[in-house]
Amino acid sequence: MSNPERLLPDSTALLAAAPEGVGEGAWIDVIQKMDEVYSDLLQYEVALEEKNARLEESQGFILSVLTSISDILVVCDRGGRIEDVNRSLEVFTGRSLDELRGSLFFDLLADPAAVGVAKGLFALRSDAPVHDCELALRAADGSAVPVSLNCTPRYSSVGKSLGVVVTGRPVGELRKAYSALRQAHDDLKRTQQQLLHSEKMASLGRLVAGVAHELNNPISFILGNTHALKRYAARLGEYLAAVHSGEPPEALLALRERLRIDRILGDLDPLIEGTIEGAERTRDIVDGLKRFSALDREESVRFDLVTVVERSVSWVCKAAPERFTVTVTLPDSLPVIGSSGQIQQVVMNLVQNACDATAEQGAARLEIAGVVEGADVVLRFHDNGPGIEARHLAHIFDPFFTTKPVGSGTGLGLSISYGIVERHGGKLLAANHADGGAEFVLRLPLAG
Repeated sequence: MSNPERLLPDSTALLAAAPEGVGEGAWIDVIQKMDEVYSDLLQYEVALEEKNARLEESQGFILSVLTSISDILVVCDRGGRIEDVNRSLEVFTGRSLDELRGSLFFDLLADPAAVGVAKGLFALRSDAPVHDCELALRAADGSAVPVSLNCTPRYSSVGKSLGVVVTGRPVGELRKAYSALRQAHDDLKRTQQQLLHSEKMASLGRLVAGVAHELNNPISFILGNTHALKRYAARLGEYLAAVHSGEPPEALLALRERLRIDRILGDLDPLIEGTIEGAERTRDIVDGLKRFSALDREESVRFDLVTVVERSVSWVCKAAPERFTVTVTLPDSLPVIGSSGQIQQVVMNLVQNACDATAEQGAARLEIAGVVEGADVVLRFHDNGPGIEARHLAHIFDPFFTTKPVGSGTGLGLSISYGIVERHGGKLLAANHADGGAEFVLRLPLAG
């Protein structure tokens, strides 16, 4: 950088060279003005050189960005003549910037049909952007490669149209990227279903004892009735054999009294009805297990949330300690739409979490209350445990987050439950109750 201070004359020499008739004071003023001018010139030169340095830095940055862009880029004027390109286009076409600059963009196209389409786009005066226009460009090896092009208008600082900027990527690369994205999405969905199923199986495993007890009652009832029917069938067979053999009425009457045929006939209807009831109860329990354990296919049917809550509480409590009591306050019906198996998983998870949270309480208790609020069904689960630490509230629904000891929980139960409720158009909230303990609120749309 030059130094303007070297151009400034010596003040003493200037005073000595003062013209005759000019006072010393006036000449000093002239010298001061000259000093000010030289000082301004120095500042201007410094500012200019700083701006030049920034301009060079900006140009280098823009050049590095253009060189790093993997998509091809072409800057054209309004007639389609190439003004600039990036390195990707040079590699794609096998031609240098000097060869491409000044040529027509249409010369890059591989067939007359593509040229016609491109000229039609430029004929629109480039007033509107064009996206995903697939045209065949001539590659370096002479082959025609389909390229997805985007054309964006380019304007001057005063709004005058200068031409277009064309960017694009070979369609093959896009298809590979879309295929990889679709594969990743499918893998994610499969993993999500596997996690959901694993958590359901873990919940089901914890409740095997309760479910076995639930099944034992109707099966024992059916078994007892079946043994009684077997004894009655033997007696009825003996009596019918005597009737068919032609025994006299007196003997038949005595046999009827001894075999208690009248009592058998009176017991048949209750025994059969009880057996049917026990079988239906067993069938309902098995159906509930199948719905709960099966991989749901996003079914959307109308069901009663009251039945789901009662069944969930029954299963959990059968396997829970006797000191854990659940109080359920629900209306006669709470109709909702969705997957009963998935919602049952949510309810069972909330009940099981309450059971685990109150393990150290002398009298463990969970209160479940359900109401209809406007267009929603609201279930509140309030336990008398220690509650949720404030630092954990923000992460309570995060995947793999758990406060249980290692090996006692997967950290997926609440996260999966949250996702299930969201897919049903509802909300699942967690907070500490004003009276102590934790409270989870399950809100689902009421079936209209």
